[in-house]
Amino acid sequence: MTLSFKPPLQHVCLLRLSAIGDTCHALAALRSLQEAWPQARFTWIIGKVEAKLMTALLPEIEFITFDKNATLKQLWRLRRTLRGRRFDLLLDMQLSFRASLVASLIAAPIKLGFDKARARELQWWFTNARIAPAQAEHVLDSFMGFVRACGIAPQAPHWDLTLPGEAIAYARGIVTDERPTLLISACSSHTARNWTADRYAAVAGYASHMHHMRVVLVGGPSAIEREMGRKIMAAVHFDLLNQIGKDTLPQLLGLLSQSTALLTPDSGPAHMATMVGLPVIGLYAATNLQRAGPYYSREWCVDRYDAAAKLFLKKPAAQIPWTTKIERPGVMDLIEVKDVTAKLDALMADRAKMPR
Repeated sequence: MTLSFKPPLQHVCLLRLSAIGDTCHALAALRSLQEAWPQARFTWIIGKVEAKLMTALLPEIEFITFDKNATLKQLWRLRRTLRGRRFDLLLDMQLSFRASLVASLIAAPIKLGFDKARARELQWWFTNARIAPAQAEHVLDSFMGFVRACGIAPQAPHWDLTLPGEAIAYARGIVTDERPTLLISACSSHTARNWTADRYAAVAGYASHMHHMRVVLVGGPSAIEREMGRKIMAAVHFDLLNQIGKDTLPQLLGLLSQSTALLTPDSGPAHMATMVGLPVIGLYAATNLQRAGPYYSREWCVDRYDAAAKLFLKKPAAQIPWTTKIERPGVMDLIEVKDVTAKLDALMADRAKMPR
């Protein structure tokens, strides 16, 4: 459906709590809305972790954070925060029952959500308008469905970010010369999507030897990420910089903006890199590259999703639901080191053709 708004909207609420990658997608939709409605004020209800990134990038947006680890307490707090406030429109981009409880506290005459076929966890109970049905869409394209439902023809997804000076300074303290830089963000929040440390180490060594690249490990402070970093460091035989757990999300974005490529499984940093135009060599077997891969880097990604579907589900990917995750032990072993180095070679050859 296409909504009609008269008079022009003054105050719009966007609801997308998590995760990092999906908030990056939501920002692309928000940029289209800002361009079409320059007079509108936007309030974004967002997860506590995700806010650490977005608040540094969008000073013009009002953010209201929600800590999912304390849902009941946060619902009461949010109820007090929103008491007496009214929005012209709610864009409910989160498919979870928790988010729908949040949506129920937001006063707006139009609450726009997904079409019923995609509105998992009963989202349609909490919305009164729907975006147009669609199948086999990238997650970012599904968010653009909210833009189209508002009568706006969106341009190609873009982010137009001005990064904090401190984040750029952090990056330039690591990328200190003209050598190309390969970042490795080795872990997803879903461990079944992670590749093995020895294979990451093999690619790191190849990048250093064959392409004379500076290789930097990045990631959060979790025990799993730190242990992965330790194993990669133990398996390499050259100088490798380990920045795991040493940066903030804005600093990581700054480093992504100053680098040459990112190697990562299906993870938030893949989409952060997309926001700043960094090519991503993504590792996809457990999840569907065409649905969840880095939007502008799918040509550089290794895609073994179909092979995983045939091995574990006994069907080709075309015959399983679009959103299926194949997070089985050993699924990422379908991706070999030579698959990744071939993508790196192609990316670097393409880069060499670009004007300096």
